[in-house]
Amino acid sequence: MSSDRPARRDPSRLSDATGFRDFVRHDWGPPARAVTLTDGAAAAAAAHRDRLSAEFPGQRIAVAAGRAPVRANDTDYAFRPDSDFSWLTGCAAEGAVLVMQPVGGGHDAVLYLREPAGPAEADFFANARDGELWNGPMAGLPEWTEALGLTCRSLVELPAALRGQYPTALATTGVEPLLDALLGGDDRELRRTLAELRRIKDDWEVGQLRAAVDATVLGFAEVARELPTAIRGGGERWLQGTFDRRARTSGNAPGYASIVAAGHHAPVLHWVRCDGSVPEDGVVLLDAGVELNTLYTADVTRTFPASGTFSTPQRQVYDLVLAAHLAAMDEVKPGAEYKAFHHTAMRVLAEGLHDWGLLPTSVDKALDPDGQHHRRYICCGIGHFLGLDVHDCARSSAEKYHEGKLEVGMALTVEPGLYFHPNDLTVPPELRGIGVRIEDDLVVTESGAEVISDALPITAEGLEEWVTAQLRG
Repeated sequence: MSSDRPARRDPSRLSDATGFRDFVRHDWGPPARAVTLTDGAAAAAAAHRDRLSAEFPGQRIAVAAGRAPVRANDTDYAFRPDSDFSWLTGCAAEGAVLVMQPVGGGHDAVLYLREPAGPAEADFFANARDGELWNGPMAGLPEWTEALGLTCRSLVELPAALRGQYPTALATTGVEPLLDALLGGDDRELRRTLAELRRIKDDWEVGQLRAAVDATVLGFAEVARELPTAIRGGGERWLQGTFDRRARTSGNAPGYASIVAAGHHAPVLHWVRCDGSVPEDGVVLLDAGVELNTLYTADVTRTFPASGTFSTPQRQVYDLVLAAHLAAMDEVKPGAEYKAFHHTAMRVLAEGLHDWGLLPTSVDKALDPDGQHHRRYICCGIGHFLGLDVHDCARSSAEKYHEGKLEVGMALTVEPGLYFHPNDLTVPPELRGIGVRIEDDLVVTESGAEVISDALPITAEGLEEWVTAQLRG
């Protein structure tokens, strides 16, 4: 099948050696092609397809998994399937395309995949991108069909499935060149609908988020136990590697670039360089999450003292952020305005900053849309949806996201903070270089919200005891 990505041929030109080609064809046992799928993933994906089907009666739908981007020459970045594709299929096969054809009152779904090249084919040994001698066994169509309960066909049949102008087709774009060539078009309506459907998590999805959080809590404890090594010279990178190892062991990878910000780096919102030292008298702001093999991710932040004890200025900042955090989480409940927890946290922070003499105006003037003076110390938001993406459902309409209301089954983070940069002359010297963020993962329930990350302490005393306990091993 044609592609804009050329096959990577073996530079030694073994394909020209007839002796090798004749010899390599024979005497191979059956490869291990089984698909390992998390329990419930196939059933959840089928239910997700039904929800999407109901939104687009009579229209064809095509959603692609995508391909790993090339890093350089014959080296790729790691492959991760498109989140919408994963939500609809539970499949992690590179280059796959899901097509939903309208029938009766719904859709028939077919998954188109690359078939593995057996020893009789030159690609088995000569194609470094797809060849099994290079990359190991690939699941075939029978294995994917059995695992997913979904009709699977060869990718070479995709053009025929999408031939013609009718029925009209909606397709994701910019993910799979073949699909772009066959359909192209504007995918905004499809992407928006998928994002808005994904806002409401089913029980299986909530279970995946719980498992991701549990693995993340374990990773945080492992990071705290490595503080002495980090202080002695391992630095932020040692802590980052510690957490990222847990993410790769318990899941697919970190759900996003882990933030390990120690000392004067703690006020930097996205300190992903993680190349600094860890001062014993500083705090460590750890913002990280494990992404499971199902691609659901946690997103948790704790700010804790590297020594096990907060200094008085650190404790002052921490306690104000904690007050904002607790007040904000109380606002998370069904029927509440999405922005309510944001506004509540900002008021608590603004009042505290005013009491410390850091605002050049009154609290009300600072909170006015034309004021926002307090945002000098917290220019980011207070939370976001969570799920397959760390900032999930970002393509939702404003009416269904920031301008909407919270509903049962929504998963989101709450993460207020204060960030006093070391060169900010509006801040008293003792507060400069202190950054604090507290972030928890919540699921909206019938009666309010459940904090699924509450295994980690959030009070200053609780964190001091937790760090000390990890250091004692």
